[in-house]
Amino acid sequence: MRSLPTGLVLIIGTRIPPKRWMARFFVLSVLYASGLFPLLFIAAYRLPGGVAAVINSLSPLLVVVISVPLLSTRIHAVQIIAGIVGAAGVALLVLRSDAKLDLVGLIAMAGAAIMFSAATVLTKRWGRPEGMTSLGVTGWTFLFAGLTLLPVTLIIEGLPDHLTARNVAGLIYLVLISGIVAYVVWFWGLERLSASAVTFLTLLNPVTAALLGWVVLDQRLNAWQILGALLILVSVVLGQPGTLDRLRRSPLASRV
Repeated sequence: MRSLPTGLVLIIGTRIPPKRWMARFFVLSVLYASGLFPLLFIAAYRLPGGVAAVINSLSPLLVVVISVPLLSTRIHAVQIIAGIVGAAGVALLVLRSDAKLDLVGLIAMAGAAIMFSAATVLTKRWGRPEGMTSLGVTGWTFLFAGLTLLPVTLIIEGLPDHLTARNVAGLIYLVLISGIVAYVVWFWGLERLSASAVTFLTLLNPVTAALLGWVVLDQRLNAWQILGALLILVSVVLGQPGTLDRLRRSPLASRV
């Protein structure tokens, strides 16, 4: 119900992709949505949010590794350091000492992180069909995902008996904000930044959630959580291309 409307809205006015891109869109639809979403929901039901966030924070490292065979890149020490610092920061920010582990949930979240990382690298490798915008790429990806999930949904869960105004509002939000806006911006960013740089930016998700909790819900952050947020920011900066070179050329580094 989230994927199909997103795809139908965004393919309006776009041309039908070439045959070779049909297969690519199907692969991306599985990695970005039809295979990813079920795993995320399984993990959400069976794992504490902090544990899921820590596993997901390994995505930058996964992208760095997957990029080697698919994008012919090299692994740089600063990327590994940034990935470790980022994961440590997320753990300090969101992980609780009483968090319980569930094997199925761990496998689901690990699978989701691997799928999203692979999708990110493949998106960078394939680019997009000539003449198609990020809107079209998002639309065709989610259309395939929605068509794949539709029969499974009808067989396993069926349609809801009724929808309240709150349900409809939630669905609209998921389609417009979490679907159309988020993924269009994601594909647009991947055209302009490296796969690893974009993935490091996703580490800002738990920082944003913590800040919203502080501002909106009046939640308190302890010293360890603040340290974790700072480590995440350091990781994001280190994960951007050329950061190490810029630091080496800085006036402070030259004086040292």
